[in-house]
Amino acid sequence: MYISKELKEKNIAEYLLYMWQVEDRIRSLGLNLEQIVELLVKPARLDGEEERKLTEWYENLVEMMRIEGVTERGHLQINKNIITLLTDLHLQLLKSSKYPFYSAAYYKALPFVVELRTQGNGRELPELENMFELLYGVWMLKLQKKTISQGTLQAVDAVSRLLALLSDYYKKDKAGELELE
Repeated sequence: MYISKELKEKNIAEYLLYMWQVEDRIRSLGLNLEQIVELLVKPARLDGEEERKLTEWYENLVEMMRIEGVTERGHLQINKNIITLLTDLHLQLLKSSKYPFYSAAYYKALPFVVELRTQGNGRELPELENMFELLYGVWMLKLQKKTISQGTLQAVDAVSRLLALLSDYYKKDKAGELELE
């Protein structure tokens, strides 16, 4: 909860990846609140009120996952909304002549995105969601200490640069500092 708040303010892309990890951690514990408290809340060693708030945060996420039918796979609507917001901003940045560095980063990442789509196992995902799935998937492979190909690392580099720019522009937009045409 505290990490998510901080990430949401500082880097929306990292926030989204973190929230996907939280969803997966909840799933790995069978959406069992007792296990979540024991393995995720108690180790944080918070005072009584803060522990209660964190427990409540996880409890709310579990309930939303059940209601939205994402107990086995998929993402919560609150996380899908972030993709939608970022997609809107992404399209506005691409249309604007004021952000050539963003467009250049996009066109550098585009061949990798096209390749991701062709390997998408028949799933039609929004462009940005494909990019986030790449980063999340590679992160999971790294955690499992699996080998990652040079081509995948190149894709991760290009996509990471683009999403870092998008996150910076998102932060500026939220602060009212971004001028779009």
